[in-house]
Amino acid sequence: MPHPDATVDADVAMTDAALPLPESMRAWRVTTLGEPAEALSLDVVPVPVPGPGEVLVRVRAVAANFPDVLLCRGQYQVKPELPFSPGIELVGVVAALGPGASGIAVGERVVGSKIGVLAEYAVLPASDVWAAPGSLTDAQAAGLTVAYQTAWFGLHRRAALQPGEWLLVHAAAGGVGLAAVQLGIAAGARVIGVVGSDAKAAVAREAGADVVLVRGVDDLVAGVKAATSGHGADVVFDPVGGAAFEASTKCIAFEGRIVVVGFAGGAIQALPAGHVLVKNYSVLGLHWGLYPGARPDLIDVARTELTRLADEGAVRPVVDHAVPFERAPEALEALASGSTVGRVVIEVAS
Repeated sequence: MPHPDATVDADVAMTDAALPLPESMRAWRVTTLGEPAEALSLDVVPVPVPGPGEVLVRVRAVAANFPDVLLCRGQYQVKPELPFSPGIELVGVVAALGPGASGIAVGERVVGSKIGVLAEYAVLPASDVWAAPGSLTDAQAAGLTVAYQTAWFGLHRRAALQPGEWLLVHAAAGGVGLAAVQLGIAAGARVIGVVGSDAKAAVAREAGADVVLVRGVDDLVAGVKAATSGHGADVVFDPVGGAAFEASTKCIAFEGRIVVVGFAGGAIQALPAGHVLVKNYSVLGLHWGLYPGARPDLIDVARTELTRLADEGAVRPVVDHAVPFERAPEALEALASGSTVGRVVIEVAS
């Protein structure tokens, strides 16, 4: 059943579409590299014009992602020229179409991903937006694209997760970690979540994790072996890296698969090739951002599946808290602190 707020969102979307386009807008821009609070400036800039194959979106909400923090610091793999707007994931309403844009209509409520959406309006390729599930509110839908597609590709495309397998998820109370927990359960896997505190453990359990281990309190390797009766984890979903990866290699099952998603822990591990050979497991890299260009057909499959799962209630983005647009740096600072669970959302327009 659709969320009761979703009907309201649809009505507002049609109102948004009828609004005349302004000449200028507010946008958060990185003007100097550093922590978000010092790097970001709220500026007034012209409303962008969609080019061929592009759409202009009136932004309703932006989900904060760790890459936004890295963009502010100049540590992300993509380094836009200063000044630039961070923000890589949004929900909004299509306000205008560029020449040749197809598959989407003015007034449609959409989600999408592209660097530069932390503004009141954003231009994206029409291929990079898709209809927002009617079952999700703006705050929930804002966080559906990046984390959930990352988790979907990691579990299904890269690791080929099977029903009944043991799935170990690091940072299981974070945005992408919770997505992996929910998608793992939806796929019929048995999930072990690793979190950083008792409070986060409660969130992972509520999301459905069968076993939850607290980092620094529980022995991760022993805990996984005990939970799996010595079998080990068939699939490891690791957005943390460093020590988390090393521990995973000690409790990976025969023919297990470790999916390297990121290095939120701050350390990039070396690959122990000899250990990989001796224990007969695989290490798989996942850079979700390559798929829209390299395999857009798979993006379409993931979108269809995520919409179905959202409408069935099998996945539901968890929102830690929301802040108004004027306080966007606070959202990124909270994310950088590691104290949040699920997603932090920046509300741009009501």
